Parts: sequence; C-alpha cells; structure tokens
Amino acid sequence: MESIFQFVQLAKSERLEELTDEKLNKLSKKYDWVIRAEVFFKKQDGQEPKGFICNIKLSAPGPQLYAESNEDSFEAAVAETVRDLERQLEKRKAQMNTH
Repeated sequence: MESIFQFVQLAKSERLEELTDEKLNKLSKKYDWVIRAEVFFKKQDGQEPKGFICNIKLSAPGPQLYAESNEDSFEAAVAETVRDLERQLEKRKAQMNTH
C-alpha cells in the first residue's frame, strides 16, 4: 500500500510517519485490497486540551473510506483514526463477501 503524508502548517516528522506507516501496514496485511492511504496531520490552536488532528483517507474498491480524530497527541489521534478505519474496513469486507 502506498502512503502519502501531508503536514498542514507543521514541520515534517519522520517518527510520526514511521508510526503511522507501521499501523497502516498492519491494516494492509489484513485487508490486501486497500490501495493507498492519504494521511493529513494538523494542529488546531486554541482547542485545549486537544487540538492534534489526524485525517486518513483510504482508497479501496467502492467509495473512499475516511476517518478523522482530534486527540491530546498525534500518536493518540493516529491510533483512534486507524481504529475507526478498521471498523469501516470490517463492514466493507462483510459487504463484499455477501455479493
């Protein structure tokens, strides 16, 4: 799976990319029909205590899958977003198996 990272008004972080890539690779092993992931990191000022936002779009057969979370850190935001995507992928897989 191809992963594209974008840091919106932030400095690029190799560590954050590696962490996210590791979690996305687990998903791609389980759901081998996922083609690409677009990951966006943003920091929202003035939203205390949260404000670390992670958006992920997955390209797969059918409509695009999308999840977003706003947490206390980017690591927590990535974990929550990937959990949301895994639920969506599970539903998509069930729909694909019934046809």
